[in-house]
Amino acid sequence: MISRDITIERLATASDLLLAPFELNEASLGKTLALIAEHQVDDADLYFQYTRSEGWSLEEGIVKTGSFSIDQGVGVRAVAGERTAFAYSDDISLASLTDAAQTVRAIGSGSRGGKVKLPSRRVAGARALYLADDPIGSLDSTAKVALLEKVEQLARAKDPRVVQVMAGLASEYDVVLIARLDGTLAADVRPLVRLSVTVIAEQNGRREVGSFGGGGRFGLAYFDDAMVTSYVDEAVGAALTNLESRPAPAGEMTVVLGPGWPGVLLHEAVGHGLEGDFNRKGSSAFSGRIGQRVAAKGVTVLDDGTLADRRGSLNVDDEGHATQRNVLIEDGILKGYIQDAMNARLMKVKPTGNGRRESYAHIPMPRMTNTYMLGGDKDPREIVASIKKGLYATNFGGGQVDITSGKFVFSASEAFWVENGKIQYPVKGATIVGSGPESLKKITMIGNDMRLDSGVGTCGKEGQSVPVGVGQPTLRIDGMTVGGTG
Repeated sequence: MISRDITIERLATASDLLLAPFELNEASLGKTLALIAEHQVDDADLYFQYTRSEGWSLEEGIVKTGSFSIDQGVGVRAVAGERTAFAYSDDISLASLTDAAQTVRAIGSGSRGGKVKLPSRRVAGARALYLADDPIGSLDSTAKVALLEKVEQLARAKDPRVVQVMAGLASEYDVVLIARLDGTLAADVRPLVRLSVTVIAEQNGRREVGSFGGGGRFGLAYFDDAMVTSYVDEAVGAALTNLESRPAPAGEMTVVLGPGWPGVLLHEAVGHGLEGDFNRKGSSAFSGRIGQRVAAKGVTVLDDGTLADRRGSLNVDDEGHATQRNVLIEDGILKGYIQDAMNARLMKVKPTGNGRRESYAHIPMPRMTNTYMLGGDKDPREIVASIKKGLYATNFGGGQVDITSGKFVFSASEAFWVENGKIQYPVKGATIVGSGPESLKKITMIGNDMRLDSGVGTCGKEGQSVPVGVGQPTLRIDGMTVGGTG
């Protein structure tokens, strides 16, 4: 649902936090934008942000650290052609806005002459994907400490081989206000929480690690007994599995990826290559290929910022556009890219609600929200049973991709060797090497078990980090290169 009334409510919250305390109002914002518009610019915006965040961490049975911070400021941007001028300040005042406006407007080709009349105020429609609550206040400090202590107790009780437990709890309350040169006013109130669990298990002098966690845009009550137990079970299970692991075989082989978090491979190997800036510049392996087959039949990939309560979702993006459900690849055919305002204008398409920035101190760029592949019709057990000799990877650690070539390298943190359709033993040290576009074409079976990750993803691009989601069903990919230690 897109509602103008909801935006007005959020605008009131944002104004109370970001304008009124500094004797600013909507007229002040209009004057600042008019000052920028006195020069020839294509676009300009003001991005105000207030962020309150809190973190707690447990190690060696003790809650060792607790942190609390408040950050606020404003970013001022002007765009002319492909060029961007940007200034930011943690001093929210009319004087700093005026200074910033005079600085960034210099990117324009010259004065327009005379007074500039800005478009009328237009309140942007926005979605209602999550409650505008402050998650930091949803549990008191005693309860937060008790939650982490419960993680420790559950993990140690799960298996005597667990020798160390680390847990972290993070909460954030983020309020943004966006004013654009075209008259758009938008605001969002964004809660975000995350609980992470890491355990170390030891057996016969060998130590292995297992991790799990989750979260989203809601309060801390989400982490009830059942949820905490499931996180601990996953983390301990991964550590104990890795204690039994053997060196991974290497070579070209069939690889089956499990559902959910393994979609991070899709995010890196394919998602970044579908971002508008890389394609406008012709530096992506997918540049100029809209309408062409880029994946096997049955492969449909979405970037969807409209999923309720998800870590990667936004009511509006960081340029004031409502988020969308964008079909990027449909049945193997490339349909489009994800866009922010500048790249959309230069590529003569509409923005897709993917203009994102880490904070007021950063410029927006096209970024993913929740990127996932739709499910198919195969039973996941049938897919694993189809492997003659190959790897079944159920969890991933780090990875990297070269956008221009599409080549990627990923390390599997939990994987199994399969022969004649039967799981033989867990393996360690497996790396999956390939090309995003080529891997999409080698998908031969798609499971009916599409699942989103538990809410832990953070995406990095050009030094900026933003929360994201990933997901996929169980997938069989033929002819993948696996680097191993065996």
